[in-house]
Amino acid sequence: MTTFVDRVELHVAAGAGGHGCASVHREKFKPLGGPDGGNGGRGGDVILVVDQSVTTLLDYHHSPHRKATNGAPGAGDNRSGKDGQDLVLPVPDGTVVLDKQGNVLADLVGQGTTYVASQGGRGGLGNAALASARRKAPGFALLGEPGDAGDVVLELKTVADVALVGYPSAGKSSLISVLSAAKPKIADYPFTTLVPNLGVVTAGSTVYTIADVPGLIPGASQGKGLGLEFLRHVERCSVLVHVLDTATLESDRDPVSDLDIIEEELREYGAGLENRPRVVVLNKIDVPDGQDLADLVRPDLEARGYRVFEVSAVAHKGLKELSFALAEVVGAARAAKPKEEATRIVIRPKAVDDAGFTVKLGDDGIYRVRGEKPERWVRQTDFNNDEAVGYLADRLNRLGVEDALMKAGAGTGDGVAIGPEENAVVFDWEPSVMAGAEMLGRRGEDHRLEEPRPAAQRRRERDSERDEAEKAYDDFEPF
Repeated sequence: MTTFVDRVELHVAAGAGGHGCASVHREKFKPLGGPDGGNGGRGGDVILVVDQSVTTLLDYHHSPHRKATNGAPGAGDNRSGKDGQDLVLPVPDGTVVLDKQGNVLADLVGQGTTYVASQGGRGGLGNAALASARRKAPGFALLGEPGDAGDVVLELKTVADVALVGYPSAGKSSLISVLSAAKPKIADYPFTTLVPNLGVVTAGSTVYTIADVPGLIPGASQGKGLGLEFLRHVERCSVLVHVLDTATLESDRDPVSDLDIIEEELREYGAGLENRPRVVVLNKIDVPDGQDLADLVRPDLEARGYRVFEVSAVAHKGLKELSFALAEVVGAARAAKPKEEATRIVIRPKAVDDAGFTVKLGDDGIYRVRGEKPERWVRQTDFNNDEAVGYLADRLNRLGVEDALMKAGAGTGDGVAIGPEENAVVFDWEPSVMAGAEMLGRRGEDHRLEEPRPAAQRRRERDSERDEAEKAYDDFEPF
């Protein structure tokens, strides 16, 4: 049965925003009291949060599909819909979030660190929010925006100050069991340790964490044995400790060759491990001939520049000197780290020539419009409502999309697509002189379908309508 998981693929989906409501206030003797449709609620986010009590990704291995709740739709009488509830997913300290291509999206280290893996959709505006002096009673509302959905990969990299590396059965688990209160599984056969073990060591005033990594063998960096699965757990350590077996029963092995092979695997793996401080531990000196072999190889190891300690995890020899030496190296590494600066607010103003969208002619002859605003507006438009379509045309025109299409060479009847290629809204472009909703008369009618009139004629019609309205007001006599 699987009890430890340090890599999972998580399928996350945020909640969709609730639709806005198109409603007209009605009461006795006042059947048309104005628009009163409320806004839709925001969809819930999917948020990853570091929780120190969580040590594995096992829950997400069994249940990889996670979805936040949707926002509620708006209602009449200016009642806004309820926001969707955020889905908070606890992850272990040291979790790295990647996309499916392997690009790092976030490195979650430290209690309470958060990352929004999937953002909820915006709620649609109701017709009360869309009302204006020119559009007093909109007969439409905006749709809720769909929430983000996608796949992310979670990788756990153990947050430890000291990492014990070495061949299987070199005594790493025994060493961590006597240096700390950790109780890993210990046996006299290879690959006893199948998951990294973490312990806390106190040496004087210094407290540090120590982890033993499942045994490495030649070719571990290419996937042999267990090394490839767990080498990521040593990436964050401050010091690497080579645990060398001085009592090995294999005739073709000795501490120096074991060290060379493990070092070669670490170089092949990369990730900056070649620059970490090293300490060498000659273990099992209590075994017959173990002390003799340690005395034989120690000068060679010290000549290479290693600090060498002779210990026996079983007999508890040399442990105090080793723990204080590791505390010294860890303390130096902590002191060398740059101090975290106070959080600063970074303001990145947009360029003066940034229109907020782009227009490009695709290989298929379709003009493609990409940009946050036009894509969001399209997603929130009810294309079954002519007035809503006219409102979208107004917004796109004010943003400058129509002018950009003209500059790009688009002509009447050319295909225009707004949005990503796999989910775009495509239509035949008909350039207009006037904005959409300004030409609307009764609700549900779109006069852009009629022949365009000259600007001078439109001005005369507006002036005539204003004069008639002023005359009707002057002639009005109250009861």
